Amino acid sequence: MGLTTLKIEVGNPANPETTEMIEFLIDSGAIYSVVPTPILEKLGIKPLATQEFRLADGSMIARKKGGALFKHKERIGVADVIFGEEGDSVLLGAFTLEALGLSLDPLRRELKPLPMILAIHYSAPEKLV
Repeated sequence: MGLTTLKIEVGNPANPETTEMIEFLIDSGAIYSVVPTPILEKLGIKPLATQEFRLADGSMIARKKGGALFKHKERIGVADVIFGEEGDSVLLGAFTLEALGLSLDPLRRELKPLPMILAIHYSAPEKLV
C-alpha cells in the first residue's frame, strides 16, 4: 500500500491572505493534522490547549493544539492543528479532510469529494380539520 501526500496551504484564520504551502502525508486514521511549530508561529497561530497522545509503544506525549486555516484549490476550511515538534511527521488528519469536504479512498489512495449533508428542521403545515 502506497503513501498519499498532498500540498496544501496553511494559514491563520485571522489573516487568511498569508499562507504557507506544506506537503502533508495524508493519514485518514489520524484525527488531527500536525504542522511544524515554527511554521505555525510564523503565521501567528497561537496554541489554545495541550492535548495528550498515546504512541504505538504505549507511552504518552503532550503537544500544543490550536486552529488553522487550510486551503486546497477552491476548497477552504478551518480545523484543529497540532504544533509538531522535532521528529513528528507532518500529517493531514481526518478533521482537516472533512473541513475541506474531502475523503481519502483507501484502496485507490485518491482524494474524493465528501458528500456534504445539511440537516435542517422542517415543520409541515398544520392540517385543517
